[in-house]
Amino acid sequence: MANTTNYKQALTHKIFPIVSKASAELGIESYVIGGFVRDFLLGRDYKKDIDIVAIGSGIDLALKVSELLPKKPKVQVFKNFGTAMLRFEDTEIEFVGARKESYQENSRKPFVENGTLEDDQNRRDFRINALAFSLNENNYGELLDPFEGEKDLENKIIRTPLDPDITYSDDPLRMLRGIRFAAQLGFDIEKESLDAISRNKDRINIISGERIVEELNKILMTKKPSVGFLLLHQTGLLHIILPELTALQGVDESEGHTHKDNFYHTLEVVDNICPNTDDVWLRWSALLHDIGKAPTKRHHKKNGWSFHGHEFVGGKMVRKIFERLHMPLNHKMKFVQKMVSMSSRPIVLAQDTVTDSAVRRLVFDAGEDTENLMILCEADITTKNPKKFRKYHDNFKIVRKKIVEVEERDHVRNFQPPITGEEIMAIFNIPPSREIGVLKEAVKEAILEGEIPNEYEPALAFVIEKAHKMGLKKS
Repeated sequence: MANTTNYKQALTHKIFPIVSKASAELGIESYVIGGFVRDFLLGRDYKKDIDIVAIGSGIDLALKVSELLPKKPKVQVFKNFGTAMLRFEDTEIEFVGARKESYQENSRKPFVENGTLEDDQNRRDFRINALAFSLNENNYGELLDPFEGEKDLENKIIRTPLDPDITYSDDPLRMLRGIRFAAQLGFDIEKESLDAISRNKDRINIISGERIVEELNKILMTKKPSVGFLLLHQTGLLHIILPELTALQGVDESEGHTHKDNFYHTLEVVDNICPNTDDVWLRWSALLHDIGKAPTKRHHKKNGWSFHGHEFVGGKMVRKIFERLHMPLNHKMKFVQKMVSMSSRPIVLAQDTVTDSAVRRLVFDAGEDTENLMILCEADITTKNPKKFRKYHDNFKIVRKKIVEVEERDHVRNFQPPITGEEIMAIFNIPPSREIGVLKEAVKEAILEGEIPNEYEPALAFVIEKAHKMGLKKS
């Protein structure tokens, strides 16, 4: 039964009366629907996009709205989808005609035909997203709520308008969206809807990697991503999407030796890192930082469990994951690879005596990503032992202080050698050769070990002495 509460106060954006006028001129009905309505009723800031549904042509309505707006903004028309979009006052407004949808088993692209507002609300993913405000003169601002979505908002429940098995099977992306909304809003997924996700989990295989990653990114950007990832795990979706992550679950015991559950540890690390970064790729680094532990897990009679070389193995696994999910194979992937492959370096420093040489090498290898690496490694401290926790964090403070001191003195971040290969060739009058590479590498190592400062004159003297031992003479 429709809710007839009026929410004119929600429609303060200048676009709404213009859409109402354009609808009247075309002789059609229009409604604002979905996320804008949901977020208003929740008291959240609405997103910078608004969805308008027309009982008629959404494209015609968009074109008429543009005519009525100052500067007549350009309308982007997507004929294949029957939608149109324009931008007004930093807001994207999307227009679509009300429609019925039917699906084929091997595709989430529906067969579409014109429909009523009720048809359009039926096809929505969740009841909380089927809410609509009228933009029509006779009932402007009235809430149309056929599925008690407002009550679901009050009760913090996510459920589908129709049979969840049909809803999820028709468009399996809705399973990820439901979990994402639960994580973003702090809602519970109704039991029948949650069980239906488990039943339909294999349908996710028809969804493109790009769309899956879009939802994973949104889950990662919530305040507590573990909520979403635990739901993905519980429903079986995570094993399909990221089996490298679920492979970390479990605690093995052999001859009295156990190890921590690296799956739940990983989720703790992701939650830990969130207050300190809004960078989705650093959050991905936290999610994948231990994926090399499953393939490198070994048991030794004396020393117990080890994961030797897991950072190096994990770094190589990152590329395979990015390729499989059609994620960017550019500097973003390389950043995640770098963070994963270096993820234990500062932790080792925090456990041992912090030498200048070790810090120089850390800064040299991490370069401009040194701070991000430190943030990741501090998030990696999940011990429940208060003394150990305090000790690690105190040692990280020492590492950070050393990084500042070494950087100010030795300038090894984004290292440039004080003597170039061209200068070495000129000094010894030799052509490009293996000896030049040997000398440049020797200078770099001498600087990193603290044998010479990162300055031209000491480096020149070092090169001359080293070259002399190699049988080279100044020209």
